[in-house]
Amino acid sequence: MDHMSYRLIQRTLSAVLFLAAAAGIQGASAVISTPSTEEIVLRQCLVIRQVVSSNRRSTLHADPIEAQIVSGKWSPPAAGDAVIHPNGTSLRWEAVTASQDGSFHHPAMNGGYAYMAVESPVQRVMLLEAAGHNMVYVNGVPRTGDVYGYSYTRLPVLLHKGRNDLLFLCGRGSLRAKLTAPRASAMLDTSDLMLPDILAGKPVKTMGAVIVINFTDRFLTNYSIKSSVTGGQPVLTRLPSIPPYGTRKVPFKMIAPAQSVKEKCQVQLALMETDGLTQRLIDSAVFDIGIKPDGSSYKKTFISKIDGSLQYYAVTPRLPGPKSQPPPALVLTLHGASVEAIGQVSCYERKSWAYVVAPTNRRPYGFDWEGIGAMDALEVFDLAQAEFKTDPQRTYLTGHSMGGHGTWHIGVTWPDRFAAIGPSSGWISFFSYGGSGRKPSETPSQEIMMRAMNPSDTLALASNYTQLGIYALHGDADDNVPVTEMRTMVQKLSTFHKDFSWHEVAGAGHWYDGCVDWAPMFDLFARHQIPTDAEVRQVDFVTANPGVSSKCHWATIEAQIHPLALSTISLRCDPGQSRFTGTTVNVARLALDVSHLKAHTPVSIEVDGQKLSEIPTPASKTIYLSRSCDQWSVTTAASASMKGPRRSGPFKRVLNHRLIFVYGTKGTPEQNDWALAKARYDAETLWYRGNGAVDIVADTKFRPTAERDRNVMLYGNTQTNAAWHALLPASPVQVQNGSVSVGERVIKGDELGCMLVQPRAGSDVALVGVISGSGIAGMRLTDRISYINSGVELPDCLVLGPETLSDNSSSPRAVGFFGNDWQVSSGDFTFSE
Repeated sequence: MDHMSYRLIQRTLSAVLFLAAAAGIQGASAVISTPSTEEIVLRQCLVIRQVVSSNRRSTLHADPIEAQIVSGKWSPPAAGDAVIHPNGTSLRWEAVTASQDGSFHHPAMNGGYAYMAVESPVQRVMLLEAAGHNMVYVNGVPRTGDVYGYSYTRLPVLLHKGRNDLLFLCGRGSLRAKLTAPRASAMLDTSDLMLPDILAGKPVKTMGAVIVINFTDRFLTNYSIKSSVTGGQPVLTRLPSIPPYGTRKVPFKMIAPAQSVKEKCQVQLALMETDGLTQRLIDSAVFDIGIKPDGSSYKKTFISKIDGSLQYYAVTPRLPGPKSQPPPALVLTLHGASVEAIGQVSCYERKSWAYVVAPTNRRPYGFDWEGIGAMDALEVFDLAQAEFKTDPQRTYLTGHSMGGHGTWHIGVTWPDRFAAIGPSSGWISFFSYGGSGRKPSETPSQEIMMRAMNPSDTLALASNYTQLGIYALHGDADDNVPVTEMRTMVQKLSTFHKDFSWHEVAGAGHWYDGCVDWAPMFDLFARHQIPTDAEVRQVDFVTANPGVSSKCHWATIEAQIHPLALSTISLRCDPGQSRFTGTTVNVARLALDVSHLKAHTPVSIEVDGQKLSEIPTPASKTIYLSRSCDQWSVTTAASASMKGPRRSGPFKRVLNHRLIFVYGTKGTPEQNDWALAKARYDAETLWYRGNGAVDIVADTKFRPTAERDRNVMLYGNTQTNAAWHALLPASPVQVQNGSVSVGERVIKGDELGCMLVQPRAGSDVALVGVISGSGIAGMRLTDRISYINSGVELPDCLVLGPETLSDNSSSPRAVGFFGNDWQVSSGDFTFSE
């Protein structure tokens, strides 16, 4: 047989396999592998009550069991074994048997640990399906959990011959777990599909996303998904790489002619391994997708610029009207915890004057509309404005419960983006409702750590509400979010605000008829619009981080004197005189847009009692001011190498700009295994918490000169990760085996963990985050710092010793914010010997 004939047979066979799968022919997948029916339901375990000493939103915690894991001294427990809690009390492991349905219920599972042993006759890979836990160690390797009980956390795990140890950090009082054999070397998992709605009568050109699971010990790199929608031809989507024993939610294309008005149509997927011209079917799936008639609320998918993942937003379209009517308004509505965006918009009647659009917060619980959740809301806001060509001055923000909090938070953080806001049954902040509390800082390191939380302090930013119309709504019998949350905010607003209304619904609980689509609230919206810059005479604005929110109308806070301490401006503009006057607090650089002033007229500025006169109008129409030694001077735009609105800390700001995870391969086998496992664990967590997707790349395959404006998370230190020196040639913090250097200080030891953020060399916008250690114990010390979770914040740099796991009152070895030049010497740092 010649080469061409062989290729033709291979291509024909691949096509037959795909068509068999697409047609739903029974046994098609058996051509690839014979599925195993083996299932191991875990029915016996040992539990211990909560030994973790911390608040669930605390950055640091004490945990004697984790301390043993970090040091490499952990061993499987036996019933009756004692563990000393950080407060000195003795806790013991006890045996628990699962109920008939295979689930465990025990008070210890509310924040405690559960241990299960699994015997395997051979080394093999199985699928771990578990729910109710924050995370699990599988033979010491961290894997993500399913604390909300979504039941789609299905992870491939390597079982050794003999005993295997599963140690679950439990969540909310129950746990269930089982192991099943995979049906192929890679598998489609439809338990967490991301699907749009197909609109009746319109051609189908959209995208969905599905989980692909890798059961092999290598990266899957040459894989594609063939998809077919009823009436359409199969279309191929090349997949990104998927790590060993890993999962990834991958997008796939859907193209078909217009669908008739039906309830649903069918989508067929085939996972293909591709090798040049040949294709081999690995797995297949078939499912239905909804078709929505004209005028219905619907879901629309898009590729996010945050991380490249597929997301969706939901739309309630406006009622049709005459072609001559003005551009429609846009109402952005934020859902509550456990609520889907499509469920949120479906609660609204169609408006003749506005589209109602709901972002997702990345998940029904997501990020409490902070961090990535807020970024998701603003990304959807921009997409919807462009899609529906809405009036940029008639934009409104509302939401219920967690979405009510999001309304308070996003409204106060970006006050010039909305004309009015309408929080319903919303809590104020993590400090008032989320369980974090805000205790006075007793040490310099605590002050630094708490300062990182300032962007979440809604009440501290409340003066920004001055620019917004507000209608607050709450049931006075709410047993979920107490009405005292709204009353506290109303009391605060009454001290300075002149344009707000509130209403307590007598006898109403948390959810009641009209609590989102409340007529008086929308009446207030209709009476407000955002003024143009030329109409704004006074700007009073406060921010905790110009890297999050810097601009209000014509004034921009570009840099701070003390990072993440509150920065305020109170500035007055007199257009007729081309003059600005006012005061600032904690502002190092300031920019004033003068495009709305008289052309070619010199500008005068009086700020903080200092006069700057006869300033020529620059071609850029922006005047830049810099403060040094309490003196202001006119300057040019700051270098992109400096901290500013385009790029700044703290650490979590790295979760943007199509983040890449780069793991080290140049350390010991133990260090290399840690780097890949930690990168995979973080990627799983970002998927679970934020429907995210991240490229994971080895340091030897990473190209530092390519895609320079993507953020990078680097796993390892200067000796274990070959990408360190290319990405961080001038970093003032260096981590190597045996020590961490922070500026001129050298902290010695092989058990130090370190996390930091720096600008990426060669880019004006990208960041590099580092998760590192001075040895394997230090690297493990970073495993459970939950930087992805909402309400957990980090400064620019954190160096930890193992003592933090024994005593949560222990201070970090070093903690701080870099200065505006990204150096230690110009920043705010504190050290503990």
